[in-house]
Amino acid sequence: MIDVTARLVQEPLGQELGQTVVVENMGGAGTTIGARHVARATPDGHTIMVTGAAHSVIPALFPDAGFDNVADFAPISLISEQPFVLCVHPGVPANTLPELLAWLRTRGGDATFSTTGIGAASHLAGELLKNMAGVNFTFVSYRGTPAAVTDFLAGRVDMMIDSQTLLAPMIRDGRVKGIAVTTARRSAMLPDLPTMAEAGVAGYQTSSLQMMLAPAATPAPILATLGAAMKKVLDDPAVRARFTERGIEVINGDASALARTIREEGARWLPILRRA
Repeated sequence: MIDVTARLVQEPLGQELGQTVVVENMGGAGTTIGARHVARATPDGHTIMVTGAAHSVIPALFPDAGFDNVADFAPISLISEQPFVLCVHPGVPANTLPELLAWLRTRGGDATFSTTGIGAASHLAGELLKNMAGVNFTFVSYRGTPAAVTDFLAGRVDMMIDSQTLLAPMIRDGRVKGIAVTTARRSAMLPDLPTMAEAGVAGYQTSSLQMMLAPAATPAPILATLGAAMKKVLDDPAVRARFTERGIEVINGDASALARTIREEGARWLPILRRA
């Protein structure tokens, strides 16, 4: 989803800045490889980062990452968020969240949950489910989404929480069973699915956030230029429509909103991850 988001803003951002914007994927190690590269880059506005919710929890998962996830970055813009959806393989004997939780309690932790990496938003969503529903299961971590989905569809993994854009077509054609969406309100893309709170886990709420940051020492005028350009891009109805088509909600939060979000997300997730 981070790559999709970056590519949705790539061309219009380049037009606003009058420069070519190139997307370079630098995944791995819970986003820390790409983040370390950006933290150490020349702070001239030519190296910026689009990342996700995992950025907020780097201190809990990677204390030796080699950078500070707050002090070494300058916030530019919140970009978007997307509901996640909890799905199970058709072989799992559950069609609702209460049925799934009851089944998990009979498995003693043997049920498997697919994630795209420790610290990824899918992993965080699974840890939150464990914590709030009082159930247990085994995480199976993959290097990327394609491998995770392949094993999930083959029945080698029991369940998954991931992007609705990814999973909605599989729900519609019966390859997986949709259980609930993870946001506070129902999804326009999957209106028949309840929220996790509606289905029985009161207070459960999480989503996939996307954000843009620069190296900490980037001069304020450059940050202001990048922030203003992103605001124009995300206010453009044509750009917003492309996000909506993919089931992604534009947030368009400024630098102060992003800084606040990173602090709040860290405060919410770090205790859960440390307990886990």
